[in-house]
Amino acid sequence: MSIKKQFIKTKPVCKVTFSVDAKEANQVSVIGDFNDWKTEEGTLSKLKNGTFKGTFELAKDSEYEFKYFIDGEYVNEPEADSFRWNDFAGTENSVLAV
Repeated sequence: MSIKKQFIKTKPVCKVTFSVDAKEANQVSVIGDFNDWKTEEGTLSKLKNGTFKGTFELAKDSEYEFKYFIDGEYVNEPEADSFRWNDFAGTENSVLAV
């Protein structure tokens, strides 16, 4: 799993690419504050090598809580900028700072 950030000088956004190595998975989404936790809005595309990948434009100077949703299971990003406890879910969420 990895996150790549590309800041756009001409716009107040950051292009964030999420990559998840999940060869055995059928469906992977990234869900979080930036897409109202909707799996259909965070669907990642499966590449031939088994990696799921997707790029999203997120507002700069913000923090977002998120998780991966891999075949019905919630998974944190080990390389997240930080982690934050979420009382609603009863677990920690990954945090992305852009």
